Amino acid sequence: MADGVVEIRGGARLSKLTAFSILLVCALLEAGGDALARKGIHAGTLASRVGLFAAAAVVLFSYGWLVNRPPWSFGSLLGIYVVLFFVVAQVLAMTVFGERPTMPILIGGVLIVSGGILITVLQ
Repeated sequence: MADGVVEIRGGARLSKLTAFSILLVCALLEAGGDALARKGIHAGTLASRVGLFAAAAVVLFSYGWLVNRPPWSFGSLLGIYVVLFFVVAQVLAMTVFGERPTMPILIGGVLIVSGGILITVLQ
């Protein structure tokens, strides 16, 4: 309890569902914080910019805090995290920014997902 919050226990024995859920929330926080910062850059008023930047800072801090809470080897979970981050980022790009993935993004996405599955399954 280094930061005053009860630790997440389990380490390498952390259930796969729990680890996946934490990583999914982390991907949502990281990509969401980036989206808030991007919205802030393009906001029309100073108050909007400051509010969006403050929200982005809180969300990105929350990501950094949560991803480092479990006693896991994050490197061993990196494959699935990259997949989750890619998928979440693409969903946000489409829903928040109205961006459609191009063929290179789709092809790259297939490679990212394949690589993440390979890393996760073969480790």
